[in-house]
Amino acid sequence: MKRIKLIFIIILTIIIAACSNNSKEIIVSSPDGNIFAEFELKDGKPYYRIVKNNEQIIDFSQLGFELNGKTALNGNFVIKNTSESSFDETWEQTWGEEILVRNHYNELTVELQESKGEQRLLTIIFRVFDDGVGFRYVFPEQPNLTDFEIIDELTEFALTEDSQAWHINAYKGEYYENLYKKLPVSKINDTVSTPLTIETGNGHYITIHEANLTDYAAMNLYPKNNSTTLKAELTPWSTGVKVYTRAPFATPWRTIILADNLNALVNSRIMLNLNEPCKIENTDWIKPAKYIGIWWEMHMEKSTWSQGAKHGANTNNVLSFIDFAAANNVQGVLVEGWNYGWDGTWSGHGEQFSFTKPYPDFDIKKITDYAAKKGVELIGHNETGGATINYENQLEDAFTFYKKYGVNTVKTGYVARFLDGKERHSSQYGVRHYRKVIETAARYQIMIDNHEPVMPTGLQRTYPNLMAQEGVRGQEYDAWSKDGGNPPEHTCIVPFTRGLAGSVDFTFGTFNFTNPVNPQTRVQTTIAKQLALYVVIYSPLQMASDLPENYNGNSAFEFISAVPVDWAKTIIKDGKIGEYVVTVRKDKYSNDWFMGAITNAAARNVKVDFSFLEDGKKYKAKIFKDAPDADWKTNPYAIIIEEQEIDATTVIDLNLASGGGTAIWIKAE
Repeated sequence: MKRIKLIFIIILTIIIAACSNNSKEIIVSSPDGNIFAEFELKDGKPYYRIVKNNEQIIDFSQLGFELNGKTALNGNFVIKNTSESSFDETWEQTWGEEILVRNHYNELTVELQESKGEQRLLTIIFRVFDDGVGFRYVFPEQPNLTDFEIIDELTEFALTEDSQAWHINAYKGEYYENLYKKLPVSKINDTVSTPLTIETGNGHYITIHEANLTDYAAMNLYPKNNSTTLKAELTPWSTGVKVYTRAPFATPWRTIILADNLNALVNSRIMLNLNEPCKIENTDWIKPAKYIGIWWEMHMEKSTWSQGAKHGANTNNVLSFIDFAAANNVQGVLVEGWNYGWDGTWSGHGEQFSFTKPYPDFDIKKITDYAAKKGVELIGHNETGGATINYENQLEDAFTFYKKYGVNTVKTGYVARFLDGKERHSSQYGVRHYRKVIETAARYQIMIDNHEPVMPTGLQRTYPNLMAQEGVRGQEYDAWSKDGGNPPEHTCIVPFTRGLAGSVDFTFGTFNFTNPVNPQTRVQTTIAKQLALYVVIYSPLQMASDLPENYNGNSAFEFISAVPVDWAKTIIKDGKIGEYVVTVRKDKYSNDWFMGAITNAAARNVKVDFSFLEDGKKYKAKIFKDAPDADWKTNPYAIIIEEQEIDATTVIDLNLASGGGTAIWIKAE
């Protein structure tokens, strides 16, 4: 009898322990039940793992921090409390690749406390969506952790398969402007930037990135000991410290997209959903647009940024660009080199820039008055040369100046290896600066196109005046790069890597591939592919990068004039990363659809159906395609423009030339 009673007590104790807050294993699943995140304490150390469809994607992975001058915050924990909740909303984007976004997740909050020593507190929050997982750390207010310095974030992603990863190095090259490489995770031999997209053996996709990067350092990754475990590496300050902070404080979300196909990957909205709702009360002034600019002609050395006989930003030149924009459904004209500071060496010497003092041959009042009459807006340009202190000291005056003249969009730039001579762009220092510019611009109702940025993390949900960012090796490399330009496969990779972070100001639309400055360097596409890129690579600000004289009289420009920059729906019809992409988007303001198909250096035939169209309805498709003899090397200008009646049952063979593409404008009859 005593033995039976003892067994009963032991069983009861086990049941109570399993149900108590100190249970070591806690699971939260996605709303559809296909994905779950599991948290576990092992000998007081926190770990998590991710499972999808009963397949372990990420094995138990370490969590925690190393702190400067303090004991590491990664062990001796007990579970103080746990809670679970669910959330489901649908919110409307100010602009985007679709109109409505569903934000549906189950949440697990795990409150930890050290069992000995200072008994510090750390909370970890998991949100599990149908398309992936986000988690973040929260440092509650507490007496034993006020001001502190993070010298390492111990977050790991222990991948269970040595899959192929599309990556760029984090510190070799600048501003994320590198060509992507494809290697097994274990073969990556350097720190890499996120988003890191991984293609698994069964044809599925994993993308690791972050969301809501606020007052923190950007996260990079490196494989531990040539394994498949990726370790977080935060971009440091020049002091070596990663983050200066104080409790209470929350880190950015670490995000993991889990997609069965490329369409699901591109249509994941995890990063957006893990940012705060829009903080701008009235967003009517935020308007997506196409623009041309006094920019490419400087790269071709037809004109200069600096003063002199060839100065590009002169009044008459700008007026001619405005005339072209007004006649061709282009809403904006970007002007670079308009302000004092460009003379002499400016990169790394940004303290010489004035953002309110135009050069004498740039009459801003005459220009903006003329633009207003033509229904075109001037886009301002603020190159800082990396001198953020000089820029911040002028921000209020600069934005006041622009509002006076109706300049509602500003392109910012930070061409310098380090900000203010010592801090990396993606450090906490850089993150703080970029946020200050965005928030200040919002107060003045100014939209921002940020070049040389920190990698986007979905902040455009909170501040939709952050329209576009560079953070990519864009088309400017086709003007002066030493390696000949962007290879044809580059744009077949970008939509599934950098493009997942947010809108990309890639600046395509070049029609003249002759390069008088660097004859060995050129645009490695056909004309038809230049058109298709407006659909394939997303941005609410899209540039037509070439000079007006290269567009005038060219019938292919009709597509650029017609293509929207704000969408109701996005579909990846077909593709393989690095090889080819077929993207379809529906216009937000009409029933028109647009298709873009591009390929790498391999010519290929791709069959596409139009099942996305409304059943029983006829449409007119205007097709801009490579001619049979087109080739990016030998015959890039060969294009055929034709019309065809189609419906939802139509199937078309797209014959894509080497480095080529097809662009289709679909109108309901």
